[in-house]
Amino acid sequence: MPVKRTNPLSWSVCILALAIACIFSACSNRRNKDLKIFYYNEQTGIASLDPVFAKNQSVMWAVHQLYNTLVEIDDSLHIVPSLAKSWDISADRKTYTFHLRNDVFFHDDPAFPGSKGRLLKATDIAYSLSRIIDGKVASPGAWIFNSKVDTVQPFLAIDDTTFQLKLSRPYNPILGILSMQYCSAVAREAVEKYGHEFRRHPVGTGPFRMVAWEEGQALVLTKHPHYFEQDEQGNRLPYLDGIKISFYDSRATEFLLLRQKKLSFINDIESSFKDEVLTKKGTLRKDWEGKISLQVNPYLNIEYLGMLVDTSNDLVKSSPTRLKKIRQAINYGFDRRKMALYLRNSLGTPAESGFVPEGMPSFDTTAVKGYTYNPAKSRQLLAEAGYPDGKGLPAIKLLTIPIYADMGDYIAKQLNEVGITVQVEVVQKALLLELTSNSRALFFRGSWIADYPDAENYLSVFYSKNPAPPNYTRYKNPAFDALFEKALVETNDSIRYRLYQQADQLMMEDAPVVPLWYDKVVRLVQMDITGFKPNALNLLELRRVRINPSSAYP
Repeated sequence: MPVKRTNPLSWSVCILALAIACIFSACSNRRNKDLKIFYYNEQTGIASLDPVFAKNQSVMWAVHQLYNTLVEIDDSLHIVPSLAKSWDISADRKTYTFHLRNDVFFHDDPAFPGSKGRLLKATDIAYSLSRIIDGKVASPGAWIFNSKVDTVQPFLAIDDTTFQLKLSRPYNPILGILSMQYCSAVAREAVEKYGHEFRRHPVGTGPFRMVAWEEGQALVLTKHPHYFEQDEQGNRLPYLDGIKISFYDSRATEFLLLRQKKLSFINDIESSFKDEVLTKKGTLRKDWEGKISLQVNPYLNIEYLGMLVDTSNDLVKSSPTRLKKIRQAINYGFDRRKMALYLRNSLGTPAESGFVPEGMPSFDTTAVKGYTYNPAKSRQLLAEAGYPDGKGLPAIKLLTIPIYADMGDYIAKQLNEVGITVQVEVVQKALLLELTSNSRALFFRGSWIADYPDAENYLSVFYSKNPAPPNYTRYKNPAFDALFEKALVETNDSIRYRLYQQADQLMMEDAPVVPLWYDKVVRLVQMDITGFKPNALNLLELRRVRINPSSAYP
């Protein structure tokens, strides 16, 4: 009798379904409708749950639920304690001593004796930060400590609750750096037990722990019963029982699931249904009022087009974008204000200043002048570059991802009117990241989300000593570098802000980028969700989220 073989994929999906049912239904003493489960969709998927690879929003959101950092950013963009309850800074500002909490436990996991999570120690912090700069790990976040930390012993555990960070030179944004998801605390035992598969077996100290993950299907998290944080009334956080993340790759499907109340919220609103929900002024249409909540908040993110400017690169040598006047002509050649109105429904500020976005303390439109719509100036620059009315100018290929195809078409159409031919090529996000990281994309759509609220985070994108990421354009200007380096050691905020502004202005004149708009967090949220607050970093903050007990999602 022949043996019937089981499809491995079908089997893994069944296992996932059983895990979800067990955690959220049958294995609970409470009925399913009483469980507080937060549902969201990650359209781009999640590449890894290892924090040293938290280079994009999809990974950062998940990692933020599973792990903690020494310090974090609050709603007012201030740096506040997390794993560290306090810290001291030496007189020379090169040694930071952190005093850790003594009540933080890792998630229960087979990596530990008896599968019981152990207490966090300072050695865990030293180990976790060391992984970021370990060449064998190949973290894309290695740049955050590049030329900043001591080369001999940068990370030191003094005792179980005292950790010391040593810098090679004073660097004021270091606390902001330490709030990044890259710097999350991991346990050596778990990393060594799972090896490369640690990306699928996260073990952190965060408010939630992983239950099951079937890539392409769903990721299920449940609350960490020994999480250290409490609210003001002494109730242990988080309030939610769990999180379920789906991976539908269609924004239309995501929107449909929201309408069916199968998702707790969606982040951003895709252009194809934006007009159905929002007016051109960025408010809810009347037929949506009372059915959904619209959250709009300043977002430390800039949407831009980047241009490779490394003249030693063979691609650049033969491209007209190697010429500064061509890059400037592109910047002057389209109307950012109309783009924000018609393509963004006013949910974004036209980027007519520098690369550092609105919302940063150093942002000042009077100190940094960018580009406004000026077709006459664009034509003049084309002529000065040797291409009057665009004659003889080769077509320029713009690489973008599907959700920004309409933006690319809008810009291409307007640039064509001044004589610049742009061919929009839509590629998948993974391919675009690969091409930009390897300096094989001449003209590309990009965005830069702040990791911490300091302009240094944005200007580091153009620091010549940084690789790609973050310096995807391969911009190099010694005068910019000098201003940038001077700002890093300046302790007077007003002086540091002026240095940032001067560096931003200098880079904008060289025009390796085309700023499009300063972004806003835009969320559509179910009416039964409370305590779900947007923030300028657009981190998914779920520790204090509550769900109306009378509501339950399918």
